[in-house]
Amino acid sequence: MHTTNFKVSLGQIIDEFKLVAVNHVENMRDVMVCNNEVNRCGLALTGYFDHFEHTRLQIVGMVDATYIERMTDDKLKSVFEKMFSLKIPALITSRNIDLPDIVIELSDKYGIPVLKTNLATSRFMSALIAYLNVMLAERETRHGVLVEVYGEGILLLAESGVGKSETAIELVKRGHRLVADDAVEIKKVSDKSLVGSAPEIIRHFIELRGIGIIDVKKIFGMGAVKDTEKIDMVIHLENWQQQKQYDRLGLTTEYTNILGIDIPSLTIPVKPGRNLAVIVEVAAMNNRQKKMGYNAAQILNERILNEAAKNSENEEM
Repeated sequence: MHTTNFKVSLGQIIDEFKLVAVNHVENMRDVMVCNNEVNRCGLALTGYFDHFEHTRLQIVGMVDATYIERMTDDKLKSVFEKMFSLKIPALITSRNIDLPDIVIELSDKYGIPVLKTNLATSRFMSALIAYLNVMLAERETRHGVLVEVYGEGILLLAESGVGKSETAIELVKRGHRLVADDAVEIKKVSDKSLVGSAPEIIRHFIELRGIGIIDVKKIFGMGAVKDTEKIDMVIHLENWQQQKQYDRLGLTTEYTNILGIDIPSLTIPVKPGRNLAVIVEVAAMNNRQKKMGYNAAQILNERILNEAAKNSENEEM
């Protein structure tokens, strides 16, 4: 991934990683970062700027700093004038490395923030990339409910009035956790992972028809809520349709595509007398079993096929 439609302020990054400002650039905290990748200065220090990604945060590690110490003032001026003129978001040094005065003077001239951290380079870069992947992730909002059940993130999708929120509150009473009700903000944090959360304004609140809005955290305690959760399964709830054929074996795994990622999904018909909370619990446990390599439907199917083969052999004899 490269530049995204989303942005994160340098101020947020400074607060997250407790970065120390080396220079004093006006409105430093308002600088916006829109690239979820970072760059070691590396070859740019030799004056090679072909394919240089100026939208990335630039990192100076121990190897880079050692090379900088051996550069002449003229070379330092030439390289960093070129780099800073491209308007990089910021230059960050690891291991509390101090840069030569001429570099700080040039950063002030071009208004480029210079920051430093005491973390090791690799450790800092990996943490920074993970943070940017989340903050700048492709995202969308879905009308549904997200709950954590036995460690599985279950996204409940249905038309209004089917019973998503009622199912969620029953699951909370049974010891599981609410992540989001009504609006679920879904972020694509990697090519294989989706993470859901609630908009801050409605976080931990849930609407129950006939009662109104309740604060799940206040009524059931801190253990009943969670801010974010990976989406492991999608369950579609729909009113029971007598003429529709529903899957009764589960041999074929269905998927729901969200932001280009296929998530295992089920369609569960709803009618009076069905305990949806229990069904969701079993679905979550069954999904965990499948991920661990055990598929009950396939095991049963194999037993039936083996028994049929034995009977066929006996008839031939």
